[in-house]
Amino acid sequence: MEKTAINNAIEGAFVADAYALGAHWIYDETQLKNLPLDWENLNSPQAMWHKGKEKGDFTHYGDHGQWLYEFVQTNKSFEPSAYAAFWMEKMNDYQGYVDGSSRETLAIFQNDFQSQCGAASHDLSIIGRIAPLLLVSKTKEDFLAHTQAFVSFTHNSPIVLKAAQFFASVLFDVAQGGDISNTITHTTVDTLLEDAYHAAMESKGKESFTAIRTFGPACGVEGGFEGTIHLLISYNNYKEAMIANAKAGGDSAARGMIVGMIMGAAYQEIPAEWKNSVNHL
Repeated sequence: MEKTAINNAIEGAFVADAYALGAHWIYDETQLKNLPLDWENLNSPQAMWHKGKEKGDFTHYGDHGQWLYEFVQTNKSFEPSAYAAFWMEKMNDYQGYVDGSSRETLAIFQNDFQSQCGAASHDLSIIGRIAPLLLVSKTKEDFLAHTQAFVSFTHNSPIVLKAAQFFASVLFDVAQGGDISNTITHTTVDTLLEDAYHAAMESKGKESFTAIRTFGPACGVEGGFEGTIHLLISYNNYKEAMIANAKAGGDSAARGMIVGMIMGAAYQEIPAEWKNSVNHL
Protein backbone atom coordinates (compact mmCIF):
# COMPACT_ATOMS: atom_id res chain seq x y z
CA MET A 1 0.00 0.00 0.00
CA GLU A 2 1.35 3.41 -0.94
CA LYS A 3 2.14 5.72 1.97
CA THR A 4 0.52 8.56 0.03
CA ALA A 5 -2.85 6.79 0.07
CA ILE A 6 -2.60 6.34 3.84
CA ASN A 7 -1.66 9.97 4.41
CA ASN A 8 -4.50 11.09 2.17
CA ALA A 9 -6.95 8.94 4.16
CA ILE A 10 -5.77 10.46 7.43
CA GLU A 11 -5.91 13.98 6.01
CA GLY A 12 -9.31 13.33 4.45
CA ALA A 13 -10.78 12.38 7.81
CA PHE A 14 -9.31 15.31 9.72
CA VAL A 15 -10.32 17.93 7.15
CA ALA A 16 -13.82 16.45 7.07
CA ASP A 17 -14.09 16.80 10.85
CA ALA A 18 -12.91 20.43 10.82
CA TYR A 19 -15.35 21.25 8.03
CA ALA A 20 -18.24 19.54 9.86
CA LEU A 21 -17.61 21.56 13.05
CA GLY A 22 -19.71 24.52 11.88
CA ALA A 23 -23.06 22.72 11.69
CA HIS A 24 -22.24 19.70 13.83
CA TRP A 25 -25.03 18.50 16.13
CA ILE A 26 -27.57 20.95 14.76
CA TYR A 27 -30.73 18.90 14.20
CA ASP A 28 -33.60 21.35 13.67
CA GLU A 29 -34.35 21.63 9.95
CA THR A 30 -35.32 25.29 10.06
CA GLN A 31 -32.22 26.19 12.05
CA LEU A 32 -30.02 24.23 9.64
CA LYS A 33 -31.35 26.15 6.67
CA ASN A 34 -30.79 29.49 8.38
CA LEU A 35 -27.37 28.98 9.94
CA PRO A 36 -24.98 31.93 9.41
CA LEU A 37 -22.45 29.71 7.64
CA ASP A 38 -20.41 29.90 4.48
CA TRP A 39 -20.90 26.34 3.25
CA GLU A 40 -17.97 26.75 0.85
CA ASN A 41 -15.50 27.11 3.72
CA LEU A 42 -14.74 26.08 7.29
CA ASN A 43 -16.82 27.79 10.00
CA SER A 44 -16.97 28.40 13.72
CA PRO A 45 -19.25 25.97 15.58
CA GLN A 46 -22.89 26.87 16.08
CA ALA A 47 -23.75 24.19 18.66
CA MET A 48 -23.31 24.82 22.38
CA TRP A 49 -21.50 21.50 22.78
CA HIS A 50 -18.38 22.93 21.12
CA LYS A 51 -17.86 25.87 23.45
CA GLY A 52 -14.27 27.11 23.18
CA LYS A 53 -13.74 25.74 19.69
CA GLU A 54 -12.95 28.07 16.79
CA LYS A 55 -13.02 27.95 13.02
CA GLY A 56 -10.43 25.43 11.88
CA ASP A 57 -10.54 23.35 15.08
CA PHE A 58 -11.63 19.74 15.28
CA THR A 59 -14.65 18.38 17.07
CA HIS A 60 -13.79 16.05 19.96
CA TYR A 61 -13.84 13.23 17.38
CA GLY A 62 -10.94 14.79 15.53
CA ASP A 63 -9.12 15.47 18.80
CA HIS A 64 -9.33 11.78 19.73
CA GLY A 65 -8.28 10.83 16.21
CA GLN A 66 -5.19 12.99 16.57
CA TRP A 67 -4.27 11.15 19.74
CA LEU A 68 -4.33 7.83 17.90
CA TYR A 69 -2.26 9.36 15.09
CA GLU A 70 0.27 10.66 17.62
CA PHE A 71 0.39 7.29 19.36
CA VAL A 72 1.10 5.19 16.27
CA GLN A 73 3.64 7.69 14.94
CA THR A 74 5.53 7.58 18.23
CA ASN A 75 5.28 3.84 18.91
CA LYS A 76 5.32 2.48 15.34
CA SER A 77 2.78 -0.09 16.52
CA PHE A 78 -0.64 -0.41 18.14
CA GLU A 79 -0.73 -2.22 21.46
CA PRO A 80 -4.16 -1.86 23.14
CA SER A 81 -3.09 -1.63 26.78
CA ALA A 82 -0.37 0.91 25.99
CA TYR A 83 -2.86 2.95 23.99
CA ALA A 84 -5.37 2.76 26.85
CA ALA A 85 -2.83 4.26 29.25
CA PHE A 86 -1.95 6.95 26.70
CA TRP A 87 -5.63 7.79 26.09
CA MET A 88 -6.44 8.03 29.80
CA GLU A 89 -3.53 10.41 30.31
CA LYS A 90 -4.81 12.60 27.49
CA MET A 91 -8.30 12.60 29.00
CA ASN A 92 -6.99 13.78 32.38
CA ASP A 93 -6.69 17.38 31.21
CA TYR A 94 -8.87 17.37 28.09
CA GLN A 95 -10.89 20.58 27.76
CA GLY A 96 -13.18 19.52 24.90
CA TYR A 97 -16.56 17.83 25.07
CA VAL A 98 -16.50 14.51 26.94
CA ASP A 99 -19.13 12.28 25.36
CA GLY A 100 -20.91 9.30 26.87
CA SER A 101 -18.56 6.64 25.52
CA SER A 102 -15.55 8.48 26.95
CA ARG A 103 -17.17 8.96 30.35
CA GLU A 104 -18.17 5.29 30.55
CA THR A 105 -14.76 4.10 29.40
CA LEU A 106 -13.01 6.26 31.98
CA ALA A 107 -15.24 4.90 34.74
CA ILE A 108 -14.55 1.29 33.70
CA PHE A 109 -10.78 1.64 33.48
CA GLN A 110 -10.39 3.82 36.56
CA ASN A 111 -12.10 1.03 38.48
CA ASP A 112 -10.19 -1.80 36.77
CA PHE A 113 -7.42 -0.88 34.36
CA GLN A 114 -6.97 -4.51 33.33
CA SER A 115 -10.57 -4.71 32.16
CA GLN A 116 -11.02 -6.05 28.65
CA CYS A 117 -14.45 -4.45 28.30
CA GLY A 118 -14.86 -0.84 27.17
CA ALA A 119 -17.99 1.29 26.92
CA ALA A 120 -20.96 -0.18 25.09
CA SER A 121 -21.68 2.92 22.99
CA HIS A 122 -23.54 2.50 19.67
CA ASP A 123 -22.03 5.71 18.25
CA LEU A 124 -20.71 5.68 14.69
CA SER A 125 -18.00 8.28 15.32
CA ILE A 126 -15.25 5.93 16.48
CA ILE A 127 -15.00 4.40 12.99
CA GLY A 128 -13.89 7.66 11.39
CA ARG A 129 -10.72 7.66 13.50
CA ILE A 130 -9.19 4.39 12.29
CA ALA A 131 -7.12 5.60 9.32
CA PRO A 132 -3.86 6.05 11.32
CA LEU A 133 -3.92 2.31 12.06
CA LEU A 134 -3.03 1.74 8.39
CA LEU A 135 0.44 3.06 9.25
CA VAL A 136 1.14 0.06 11.50
CA SER A 137 -0.73 -2.67 9.58
CA LYS A 138 1.26 -4.81 7.15
CA THR A 139 -1.76 -6.80 5.98
CA LYS A 140 -5.53 -6.42 5.80
CA GLU A 141 -5.83 -8.96 8.61
CA ASP A 142 -3.55 -6.76 10.77
CA PHE A 143 -5.65 -3.71 10.01
CA LEU A 144 -8.95 -5.42 10.82
CA ALA A 145 -7.51 -6.76 14.09
CA HIS A 146 -6.15 -3.35 15.08
CA THR A 147 -9.50 -1.77 14.21
CA GLN A 148 -11.35 -4.31 16.37
CA ALA A 149 -9.08 -3.62 19.36
CA PHE A 150 -9.20 0.15 18.96
CA VAL A 151 -12.97 0.38 18.47
CA SER A 152 -13.85 -1.99 21.31
CA PHE A 153 -11.85 0.11 23.78
CA THR A 154 -14.48 2.86 23.80
CA HIS A 155 -17.34 1.42 21.69
CA ASN A 156 -17.66 -2.25 22.62
CA SER A 157 -21.01 -2.81 20.93
CA PRO A 158 -21.61 -5.66 18.44
CA ILE A 159 -23.23 -3.43 15.82
CA VAL A 160 -20.43 -0.85 16.02
CA LEU A 161 -17.78 -3.54 15.74
CA LYS A 162 -19.47 -5.04 12.68
CA ALA A 163 -19.84 -1.61 11.06
CA ALA A 164 -16.19 -0.88 11.83
CA GLN A 165 -15.08 -4.10 10.16
CA PHE A 166 -17.13 -3.21 7.08
CA PHE A 167 -15.74 0.31 6.68
CA ALA A 168 -12.20 -0.82 7.59
CA SER A 169 -12.36 -3.43 4.84
CA VAL A 170 -13.60 -0.82 2.37
CA LEU A 171 -10.90 1.64 3.41
CA PHE A 172 -8.10 -0.90 3.08
CA ASP A 173 -9.22 -2.07 -0.35
CA VAL A 174 -9.73 1.48 -1.64
CA ALA A 175 -6.28 2.46 -0.36
CA GLN A 176 -4.98 -0.49 -2.38
CA GLY A 177 -6.50 1.03 -5.51
CA GLY A 178 -10.09 -0.17 -5.45
CA ASP A 179 -12.96 1.91 -6.78
CA ILE A 180 -15.19 3.14 -3.93
CA SER A 181 -18.61 2.10 -5.27
CA ASN A 182 -17.34 -1.23 -6.59
CA THR A 183 -15.60 -1.98 -3.30
CA ILE A 184 -18.70 -1.17 -1.24
CA THR A 185 -20.78 -3.36 -3.55
CA HIS A 186 -18.49 -6.36 -3.06
CA THR A 187 -17.58 -6.03 0.63
CA THR A 188 -19.11 -8.62 2.94
CA VAL A 189 -21.80 -7.27 5.25
CA ASP A 190 -22.66 -8.87 8.59
CA THR A 191 -26.25 -10.04 9.07
CA LEU A 192 -26.72 -7.35 11.73
CA LEU A 193 -26.33 -4.72 9.01
CA GLU A 194 -27.79 -6.42 5.93
CA ASP A 195 -31.10 -4.54 5.90
CA ALA A 196 -29.40 -1.21 6.52
CA TYR A 197 -26.87 -1.93 3.77
CA HIS A 198 -29.51 -2.73 1.17
CA ALA A 199 -31.54 0.36 2.09
CA ALA A 200 -28.41 2.49 1.76
CA MET A 201 -27.51 1.03 -1.63
CA GLU A 202 -31.00 1.77 -2.92
CA SER A 203 -30.56 5.44 -1.98
CA LYS A 204 -27.80 6.10 -4.52
CA GLY A 205 -28.35 9.41 -6.26
CA LYS A 206 -31.34 10.42 -4.16
CA GLU A 207 -31.46 13.91 -2.65
CA SER A 208 -29.08 13.70 0.29
CA PHE A 209 -30.87 15.87 2.83
CA THR A 210 -33.99 13.71 2.59
CA ALA A 211 -32.07 10.43 2.43
CA ILE A 212 -29.94 11.13 5.49
CA ARG A 213 -32.84 12.57 7.51
CA THR A 214 -34.94 9.52 6.62
CA PHE A 215 -32.24 7.08 7.68
CA GLY A 216 -31.66 9.12 10.83
CA PRO A 217 -29.04 11.86 11.31
CA ALA A 218 -28.19 11.04 14.94
CA CYS A 219 -25.01 9.59 16.47
CA GLY A 220 -25.74 5.87 16.36
CA VAL A 221 -24.67 3.30 13.80
CA GLU A 222 -28.39 2.82 13.23
CA GLY A 223 -29.03 5.42 10.54
CA GLY A 224 -25.48 6.69 10.42
CA PHE A 225 -24.26 3.55 8.65
CA GLU A 226 -26.82 4.05 5.89
CA GLY A 227 -26.21 7.78 5.57
CA THR A 228 -22.47 7.25 5.23
CA ILE A 229 -22.86 4.64 2.50
CA HIS A 230 -25.35 6.90 0.71
CA LEU A 231 -22.76 9.67 0.53
CA LEU A 232 -19.96 7.36 -0.60
CA ILE A 233 -21.94 5.87 -3.49
CA SER A 234 -23.69 9.10 -4.53
CA TYR A 235 -20.70 11.46 -4.88
CA ASN A 236 -17.39 11.35 -6.72
CA ASN A 237 -16.29 14.71 -5.35
CA TYR A 238 -14.96 15.23 -1.81
CA LYS A 239 -16.17 18.81 -1.44
CA GLU A 240 -19.66 18.11 -2.78
CA ALA A 241 -20.04 15.13 -0.45
CA MET A 242 -18.93 17.16 2.59
CA ILE A 243 -21.32 20.02 1.87
CA ALA A 244 -24.27 17.67 1.33
CA ASN A 245 -23.38 15.82 4.52
CA ALA A 246 -23.07 18.96 6.65
CA LYS A 247 -26.32 20.44 5.35
CA ALA A 248 -28.18 17.29 6.48
CA GLY A 249 -27.29 18.09 10.08
CA GLY A 250 -27.07 15.86 13.12
CA ASP A 251 -23.86 13.94 13.62
CA SER A 252 -22.30 15.13 10.40
CA ALA A 253 -18.77 14.83 11.81
CA ALA A 254 -19.15 11.08 12.36
CA ARG A 255 -20.42 10.47 8.83
CA GLY A 256 -17.97 12.97 7.37
CA MET A 257 -14.83 11.45 8.86
CA ILE A 258 -15.63 8.02 7.42
CA VAL A 259 -16.49 9.47 4.01
CA GLY A 260 -13.40 11.69 4.18
CA MET A 261 -10.94 8.92 4.96
CA ILE A 262 -12.27 6.68 2.18
CA MET A 263 -12.44 9.46 -0.41
CA GLY A 264 -8.98 10.58 0.67
CA ALA A 265 -7.63 7.07 0.17
CA ALA A 266 -9.13 7.17 -3.33
CA TYR A 267 -7.09 10.30 -4.08
CA GLN A 268 -10.14 12.52 -4.42
CA GLU A 269 -9.13 16.16 -4.21
CA ILE A 270 -9.45 17.80 -0.81
CA PRO A 271 -9.93 21.58 -1.19
CA ALA A 272 -6.63 23.33 -0.54
CA GLU A 273 -8.38 26.24 1.16
CA TRP A 274 -9.96 23.83 3.62
CA LYS A 275 -6.64 22.11 4.39
CA ASN A 276 -4.95 25.47 4.87
CA SER A 277 -7.68 26.56 7.30
CA VAL A 278 -7.32 23.60 9.67
CA ASN A 279 -5.57 24.70 12.84
CA HIS A 280 -3.88 21.46 13.90
CA LEU A 281 -3.29 19.40 10.75
